[in-house]
Amino acid sequence: MLKAAGLVLAAALAVGAATAGWAYRHLDGNINGVDIDNALGDNRPAKAVGTPAPATSAAPPPTGATNILVLGSDSRSGAENQRLGGGDSTGARSDTAMVVHVEAGRKTATVVSIPRDTLVTRPACPLPGGGSTAVAYGAMFNTAYSVGGPVCAVKTVESVTGVRMDHYVEVDFSGFARLVDALGGVTVTTDEDIDDDDSHLHLRAGVHHLNGTRALALARTRHGIGDGSDLGRIGLQHRLVKALLERIAATDLLTHPVRLYAAADAITGSLTTDTGLDSLGELTELGRSLAGLSADRVRTVTMPVVAAPSDPNRVVAREPAAGALWKSLR
Repeated sequence: MLKAAGLVLAAALAVGAATAGWAYRHLDGNINGVDIDNALGDNRPAKAVGTPAPATSAAPPPTGATNILVLGSDSRSGAENQRLGGGDSTGARSDTAMVVHVEAGRKTATVVSIPRDTLVTRPACPLPGGGSTAVAYGAMFNTAYSVGGPVCAVKTVESVTGVRMDHYVEVDFSGFARLVDALGGVTVTTDEDIDDDDSHLHLRAGVHHLNGTRALALARTRHGIGDGSDLGRIGLQHRLVKALLERIAATDLLTHPVRLYAAADAITGSLTTDTGLDSLGELTELGRSLAGLSADRVRTVTMPVVAAPSDPNRVVAREPAAGALWKSLR
């Protein structure tokens, strides 16, 4: 499932400028926060040089480089998530992981997808009730979220990449679908027919305008394209990143209050963030700093991988290419 940080923050920008009173309080209260910094302590990669402290309402928006881990998950329970293919609260999974690196000046960005089937060394992660998980060698990347939630997801990404995550953003299935619907759908082009009974998506190659349910199915499909691996799905997710950013740019939410509120409610109601972004004001401030970031200045790539020697159905980082990519984002 695709979640573009630029999309979330651009919509939050519009909301912050146009809402007040009970609506603002409702949207602000929608957001869940996780204190990742306190849980992980100081044993982490160094912060990027020039990464600023959060701006105040009176200060100009920050302009330093920043890294955001964006996860798409089915961790929220409820009938709507289950209808869309999500699990319950005891079966949390992170179906999509993207490291969003925004360059200093915040006019260009790189989105790096990490295949969920990548085998990694999962570090020991602190647990909310005390204690920690055990180190796991050759573990699938997406198990980090399953065993330790957002904190372990961040720690695993930092361990694999050597890149400090300044922020964490997680969006669930139903929120993504509702957001696409609130924006009036998105238009994407597919290069091949898609016939995937698992995601309930059947499309001919060509241009398609998709509602929220079908856009989510496109983000999740894998068996109906290419070799059926996660890599084919990531390619479709990258197209959705661009389509969503373009849709937001083309939709003047401030002149459509009903659509604005629906989009804002969908975004905030589906969000879990670190405590540095868990208020509408903080999201708006970051959104302001990204106002000049257009879809054509966003580069989408996948972490270089090769088939795992131990299992042809899994992948491992391809070195030295993967290391060089992560080094460029520090």
